[in-house]
Formats: sequence, structure tokens, C-alpha cells
Amino acid sequence: MKRRIDQWVPAFHRGDAIGHEARHLRHFFRNQGFLSEIYCLDRDEGLEEESRLFKEFQSGGPEDIVILHFALPSPLSYELMKVPSKRVIIHHNVTSPEFFIGFSQEMVRLASLGKKELRQLAPFVDLGLADSEYNRLELETAGFRRTAVLPLFIDFDRYSRRANPFLLKVYRDGRTNLLFVGRIVPNKKIEDLIKVTFYYKKYISPLVRLIVVGKTTSLPKYYESLVRLIDDFYLQPEEVLFTGHVPDEDLYAYYQLADVFVSLSEHEGFCLPLIESMIYDVPVIAYAAGAVPSTLDGAGILLKEKKVAEIAELIYFLKQNDNLRQKIIQGQRERLARFRSFPRENYLLSLLENLGSK
Repeated sequence: MKRRIDQWVPAFHRGDAIGHEARHLRHFFRNQGFLSEIYCLDRDEGLEEESRLFKEFQSGGPEDIVILHFALPSPLSYELMKVPSKRVIIHHNVTSPEFFIGFSQEMVRLASLGKKELRQLAPFVDLGLADSEYNRLELETAGFRRTAVLPLFIDFDRYSRRANPFLLKVYRDGRTNLLFVGRIVPNKKIEDLIKVTFYYKKYISPLVRLIVVGKTTSLPKYYESLVRLIDDFYLQPEEVLFTGHVPDEDLYAYYQLADVFVSLSEHEGFCLPLIESMIYDVPVIAYAAGAVPSTLDGAGILLKEKKVAEIAELIYFLKQNDNLRQKIIQGQRERLARFRSFPRENYLLSLLENLGSK
């Protein structure tokens, strides 16, 4: 009988990095001769054929493997403790609860619960995997006995697809385009990006635009505070653009439009947009928080502190100085090449094969 390697994802979403990774791994496992399914508690409409609901899950034997993608507290954490198969988690990080104070008491509760569940899982899990060294250290601190870094699986082929030509035409209008991609939540510190945009407009050039790509509905109270800040700074709609969640062809266009990718986020478990920026040769300026230094791995421009004026001036200097820009891009290409050459699938398979019998 074929061995099983099943994956559990609390919420299976379209366009989500965890969802992309789960699909990629399932394809790899099946190609290696394993039976493999993705089980979830909830999923986006249209993903019925891509996944199975958790209520359909049937426990396997001691030689089988269950992998839980952990990013949120869920009943799956406690179900994992009970399965007779080998137990593995891939830790995608839980945002620290203090970031949500004043914006959502429910998110404070969920984030705190997520941290607690991670610690509770530790004695029951045979292998704790993390997509960055930052996350691996968090697993170690939580008490996991065996840990390893498994860099995020990325489908690089998808980034060669067609970008939205309408957006490319509309936003190539002479403005300096600052790009950020990520959920609109407090740890991303979008307010700092707005302050940089304001400084750039007032002291450097009025021809500037901040493009923020990501869900605006994740935390309405925080998004509303950003809208008020934009109004306080008298910034216009053409100067700060919140796109909301966008289809892939729009995302690709925004990367191609960007003069620089700027992240002033204060909590990142990996930060996929840094890698995406490298794919599109967009120079990166990023604050050194969480996993950002290890994801950049010497590429881009890493900020040790956040000084609005200096960041704005740096953006202008980077745009004006083609030699510096090309040097940054070359460093990012080298980092991207290292990332792409890592044998992720085979490395994962070797880790799973060495789990030993339960």
C-alpha cells in the first residue's frame, strides 16, 4: 500500500502563499509516488476540486505523515496531537498580539491563542519546519525538539505571465511609484509609508505615488486610520492608491511599474514580496524586522532604523543614480539565484524520510 503524506491547512485561499505552497507540495509528493491530499476547514469558492474538507479525513498508519501549515490557531492543532501518523508542522509565523491592541481585541485574542497553541504542539510534533531562520528560532523557543529551515516554495513560472497592459499604460505617467505588497494590518506599518510619501511630495517632488497592494478588509479600523492620516496630510487619491486584493495580472503590472519596493513593516515571518521584487528587478528598501534580513540575505538596502526624511531622500537618490540602482539590482539577482538553486523538494523529502518509526 502506498504511503500517505497529507497536508492540513485551516483556511485554503486562492492567491495565498500558504495555499500555493500546499498545492506545490502535493504535486511533488504525488510525483514521488505518495498518496497526498490537502484538507482544510474552510476554502474559497472554486477550490472544491483542489482540496477536501477536514471532516473527510481518515487517519493513516504510523508510516504515514501529516503536515500542518501553522499560521493561525485552529482545531487542527489539537487534531494533529491525536493522529497515529508522523506529525510535522510548517510554521509560517503568528503576528505578535501587541500589534493589534487598539484595533481589534479579537485579533489580540487570536494571536495570543496562536502563540499558545504553538507551544502546546511542541511535545507532539516529530519535526518543526519553518520558512525562515527567524521562524525556526521561534519554534526552538517554543520547545520543538527537532527543527529545520525549509525556504518557502515559490512557483517562479507564474511570474512570467502577462501583466495587465491597461495598468502599465495608466501608471507610467512620470510619477515615482513606491510599491508595497501585503495585508493592510498594523504590523505592516503602512502609516510610515504614508509619512515617507508626504515628505517626498513636500520636499523632493510632487510627482510621487504610493501603491499599496493588499486586502483592505482584514482590519477595517486600521484601514480607516490610514485613510484619516492621508486626509490629514492632504494627500490626493492619485498620490496614495490602495488597490485591495488584485488578480495576478494586476500584481505583475504593479511590480513592473514600481521604481522601488519599500517595506517599513515591523513583523515579517518571511516576506514573499521581497523575493517577488527581486524577480522584477525592483530595488528593495526594507526595515530590518523579523525575517527580513535573512530573506534579503545581503541584497537590497536594509534599514537599521526608520527616519522618514532619510528614507525619502534615499528613494530619490536611488532613482537618480543609475549606477547605484544597477548595483542593487545585481545584488538582488545574485540573492535570487541562491534562493532558486536551493534543492527544496529533495531536502524536504530527506527530512521526512529520516523521521524514523513512531
